[in-house]
Amino acid sequence: MKAHDGIYLDGAWRPAAGQDVIEVVNPADEQVIGRVPAGGPEDVDAAVRAARAALPAWAATPPEERAARLTALRDVLVARKDEIAETVTAELGSPLPFSQAVHAAVPIAVAGSYAELAATHSFEEKVGNSTVLHEPAGVVGAITPWNYPLHQIVAKAAPALAAGCTVVLKPAEDTPLTAQLFAEAVHEAGVPAGVFNLVTGLGPVAGQALAAHPGVDLVSFTGSTAVGRQIAATAGAAVKKVALELGGKSANVILPSADLARAVNVGVANVMSNSGQTCSAWTRMLVHRDRYEEAVELAAAAAAKYGDRIGPVVSARQQERVRGYIEKGVAEGARLVAGGPDAPRERGWFVSPTVFADVTPQMTIAQEEIFGPVLSILRYEDEEDALRIANGTVYGLAGAVWAGDEAEAVAFARRMDTGQVDINGGRFNPLAPFGGYKQSGVGRELGAHGLAEYLQTKSLQF
Repeated sequence: MKAHDGIYLDGAWRPAAGQDVIEVVNPADEQVIGRVPAGGPEDVDAAVRAARAALPAWAATPPEERAARLTALRDVLVARKDEIAETVTAELGSPLPFSQAVHAAVPIAVAGSYAELAATHSFEEKVGNSTVLHEPAGVVGAITPWNYPLHQIVAKAAPALAAGCTVVLKPAEDTPLTAQLFAEAVHEAGVPAGVFNLVTGLGPVAGQALAAHPGVDLVSFTGSTAVGRQIAATAGAAVKKVALELGGKSANVILPSADLARAVNVGVANVMSNSGQTCSAWTRMLVHRDRYEEAVELAAAAAAKYGDRIGPVVSARQQERVRGYIEKGVAEGARLVAGGPDAPRERGWFVSPTVFADVTPQMTIAQEEIFGPVLSILRYEDEEDALRIANGTVYGLAGAVWAGDEAEAVAFARRMDTGQVDINGGRFNPLAPFGGYKQSGVGRELGAHGLAEYLQTKSLQF
């Protein structure tokens, strides 16, 4: 798609207040593919004022009418799914088949789920002698990351619109073209002017201005835990509601009774998908000591198959960050069994699929989020030791458990301090709540729980 040289404000593309631009670079070949405005506080203020002005009418719009707009939006995304996939591939570097199957298809499913929820959700209920109303939270400031650029936008904008909120979106500066495509889809779907607004810009400038703006009622942010703390502090000063989906260091626990080959192969695939740039990736594989070396061999062989199948990481900065973690893993004594820190290609920001063995729970690579195609394999002595290791980080976003008996896996999963656990390779469910324990965030996305984040409650007593 051709990049817009303006911001989407009050139903139209308009020039940004300043002349600064952001260059969008294809991470596979390092070529500039577009330029978008680097919006600032003045642009954010204009967008928030537009959203504020549109709020009363949109909040008063019957839920079935909001559902119709979301259905239309879903249909536009379906019609443009090939363009979506190509755009994500160009600015994120994701291989086209993955962009088609995940980056385009999943947001379409999520948009459809919120169209249905808007039409069927009960926005009021009777509780004794009270009528309880679930009303829009107000103007939403949505700040989204680059790793799943359309999914993260839809996971915020769709429930916000279904709830009757209006939205100002500040997307990641690495992937703004996908956000512009979404704004085009919103316009084509007939969403009223001002209900959705887009300001491209840098996080410390436009993102900070959006989080701090007094006209924003709720800030929804997905990104690193460090930035999430800053967002929470900024919003907290004005006592704004926040929804934060932050980092992860998820454990993939393979119990002794599990099908080891399947668990390892699926686990490696999970870490390597999207070049490891997934907050919920199972980056710590926990294996019983009796089958540890067998698992290491299986993982190394599986990772070797991904050398030419994964794309680059998003930027030179991210490449250096991931390679730095690999070097630190070697320096701290982990055994490198696949990949390594050397760049596998002369051009493009690629990182070799990497697997470490002999990782201990205290090592940096077992504690910190790397956000690249790097797997750490840890051994455990017994089930209690596995649980201690699994729960032994500041994060609690996702995880997996494998066992020959499903009940055994479920019993272990119930004791994990994490927001979502896949049992024996359970499939992604766009209606299930997604979010974390501990420093992995506050609130939930997707399904009815995601819709609830954008509602506030009023009770009327009779």
